[in-house]
Amino acid sequence: MYQISNYTDNDDVTILDTLGAFKVIEWKRDLSVSPESAMVAYFSSEMNVRRRQVICDLSQAPVTIQAGAMQWMVGDVTATTGVQGVGDFFGKAVRGAVTKESAIKPEYVGSGSLVLEPTYKYILLIDVADWGNSIVLDDGLFLACYSSLQHKAVMRSNISSAVAGNEGLFNLSINGYGALCLESPCPKEELIEITLDNDVLKVDGNMALCWSGSLNFSVERSGKTLMGSAASGEGLVNVYRGTGKVLLAPTIY
Repeated sequence: MYQISNYTDNDDVTILDTLGAFKVIEWKRDLSVSPESAMVAYFSSEMNVRRRQVICDLSQAPVTIQAGAMQWMVGDVTATTGVQGVGDFFGKAVRGAVTKESAIKPEYVGSGSLVLEPTYKYILLIDVADWGNSIVLDDGLFLACYSSLQHKAVMRSNISSAVAGNEGLFNLSINGYGALCLESPCPKEELIEITLDNDVLKVDGNMALCWSGSLNFSVERSGKTLMGSAASGEGLVNVYRGTGKVLLAPTIY
């Protein structure tokens, strides 16, 4: 048995969100400051620049996290690499190389608690079932998920996505049933969710955080012709086509 005191029950801590085994907390103020840094800390807090952490209750589900994201754990917790053989290791190494994510993401099982490193980014908790059981992530957003979810690299529909759009040819896709944690550059309150029903979304710039795996993603000219694209001043745009959802940041990040 274990007991954690002066943590989530601290009056300086707010519980922002919960989903399954995940709980997101936020420190309202940074009290570990010097006279020289007090003013910066005060205005940072006023502008919503605050430390946030994810607490994982492993008694509800085993979790997989980004490499290096663990801060501390307590109770019956066992860490594994999640590698199930040479073939699995090779597949994960290749996927990590093409998606720019860590090749090996550690898995934690047991009945204890796991706390992730604090971050000043914003934590999004997503139920993958709400995205048709398949969600594609932009590079560097993955933080943690249920170990029951499957990871795979998905290729863009055309080579121009990588060459002309400067977006890379592969993305990390998360598939199955379970909860997912993302590190977002923008708070949830500012994110725009667009639902497509056999329609098309065109975005000028890197603004999409994630999108449904059912959507076809490519980079295309904004106009029908090269001359038309040049005249409009937009050039190339990211295109999401089909039925599904896209989560957009308000600005390019």
